[in-house]
Amino acid sequence: MKTSTVLVAAFAGSASAFAPPSVISKQSTYLNLSVGESAPDFSLVDQNGKTFTRSQNKKPLVVYFYPADSTPGCTVQANAFQEEIQSIRKEYKADVVGISGQGAESKQKFASELGLDFSILADEGDATRKAFGVPKAAFGLFPGRVTYVLDKNGVCTSVYDNLTDAASHIEAAKDALEEMKPAKKEGFSFSLPF
Repeated sequence: MKTSTVLVAAFAGSASAFAPPSVISKQSTYLNLSVGESAPDFSLVDQNGKTFTRSQNKKPLVVYFYPADSTPGCTVQANAFQEEIQSIRKEYKADVVGISGQGAESKQKFASELGLDFSILADEGDATRKAFGVPKAAFGLFPGRVTYVLDKNGVCTSVYDNLTDAASHIEAAKDALEEMKPAKKEGFSFSLPF
């Protein structure tokens, strides 16, 4: 009886592992910045030596944390954001920053290899990753891959946590940005009865 109780408890506790990603994307994971909370402020240097400060940004912002520069999954993810960066800027009036723990030189090389048009920020020492509470992945062996979408005031509107499907982060971000867009007002129309 004890064995079956333990197995049921263990299975029930991990039921979210079987939930579709869309269900998990709106929920907070352990120690994660939650939807509705203000994102911590940070100032980090990008691949061009320019300092990006979150609180000085006055438009919606996609903040994606990735494990490491120039790795296969992170390259796929960066390329996916690069393919959509102009659309994100034009359609949603938003911007994108990628963050990982490597230094500015590594960022410069990675951005140059991929021709990135958006900032990838050096979080040496992982202080910003820790401030956001990004969970580690694969039993704590790797830095996690989590994408946050912040509104123009820095309030988190979406959290997407998926280590293995790096390319899926762009669609999750665009879906969240789409939800933030104001509803289009219908124009005045008048038709004559004849």
